[in-house]
Amino acid sequence: MKLLLLLAALVAIGLFAISLYNALVTARNAYRNAFAQIDVQLTRRHDLIPNLVEAVKGYLQHERETLQAVMVARQQAQSGLHQAKTRPEDPAALHALEQGEQGLGFALGRLFAVSEAYPELKANETVIQLMEELSSTENRLAYARQAHNDAVMDYNNRCETFPGSLLASRFGFRLAQPLALPDGAARQVPRISLS
Repeated sequence: MKLLLLLAALVAIGLFAISLYNALVTARNAYRNAFAQIDVQLTRRHDLIPNLVEAVKGYLQHERETLQAVMVARQQAQSGLHQAKTRPEDPAALHALEQGEQGLGFALGRLFAVSEAYPELKANETVIQLMEELSSTENRLAYARQAHNDAVMDYNNRCETFPGSLLASRFGFRLAQPLALPDGAARQVPRISLS
């Protein structure tokens, strides 16, 4: 009888451990999936930028260095995204992504500030449409970042709280890094007004 009770207790503990392990894996997969949504929005943003640069290039012929700065910043942001996409749990990769996106935000801000001096540019339908798409992408990106950070918090809570903390360290579950938003001014897309 004692042997049966001991065996039942061991089976219960084993099932409990399996359940905890599966919950950690599920939470880790959730934050990785949430990061994949950020990847989609950042890729869309990066794809819109060459079209925007091309659309304004004819109007901003004297602003070549501004246009080149935008394209260089885009390349750096893409590089950061590639690093973070392959290792979303790596704090250094996320930092590279954050830095790249912040640089891109500043370069775009400079482009938009310069473009304010060109009234014909502000009336260009293609530029207006691209700006609306970029603004829409920024809104989706903000939502995706929030969803990612919520998933990271849930995963980290599972790793740090008892009893998950007992299994997390033993099976190599490391804490995930939330994705910090760049400064509000760098992240917001200035709009070209029609007035």
